[in-house]
Amino acid sequence: MVILVKAIAIDGPAGAGKSTIARAVAQAMGYIYVDTGALYRAIGLGVCLLGLDPHNEKDVTDALDSITVTLRFVEGEQRVFLNGHDVSGEIRQPQISMAASQVASIGAVREFLFSLQKDMAKKNNVVMDGRDIGTVVLPQADVKIFLTASPEERAQRRYDELMLKGEKTTYEEVLADVKQRDYNDTHRDISPLRQAQDAILVDTTGITLEQSIQKVHDTAVQKLSTQTSC
Repeated sequence: MVILVKAIAIDGPAGAGKSTIARAVAQAMGYIYVDTGALYRAIGLGVCLLGLDPHNEKDVTDALDSITVTLRFVEGEQRVFLNGHDVSGEIRQPQISMAASQVASIGAVREFLFSLQKDMAKKNNVVMDGRDIGTVVLPQADVKIFLTASPEERAQRRYDELMLKGEKTTYEEVLADVKQRDYNDTHRDISPLRQAQDAILVDTTGITLEQSIQKVHDTAVQKLSTQTSC
């Protein structure tokens, strides 16, 4: 069995604020933040750049031989590299978000990234967020949190972000996208999104980002403080 240093697993649906909150909590605790969603987004981007259909399991699986994804920490910030190129900005495009959801349902893709995620948690104190961290990737994590918010609130947050970036879309389109991603993530055959039995539910509906960060931080610290050192 892999012996973890200290690991905090944060799972939840799209738009729950996992990345932002996990990054802030990691910084406050002096842990390394690992955004696993960014890894799948990078695969989705790689597939799209190759002109392939992210639904086509065979094509995506074959394409993995020509894709290299790495995480690097530049001045304390996680950056995502695809075949040696920094794609940290490109992977946040809406169409890449959907491609990421599609390729994440492919077993070969999950296996491709699984060892990278496990290795980082084995060597470092980490806060890792995603869809199946507490259930599959780090089932022995010291703290498991399931972070969520209502679909309407998650859609509003995402819509506001896109408006600030000058993207052309509507709230209704973003809400439909959020609901579709929820369906895809919870109904995929491999590692579907679900709350681990021993995960602590944190619902951020109706509270600010700062309050959400504090709530997750306090939950993690309290959980760690109750654990007995061997």
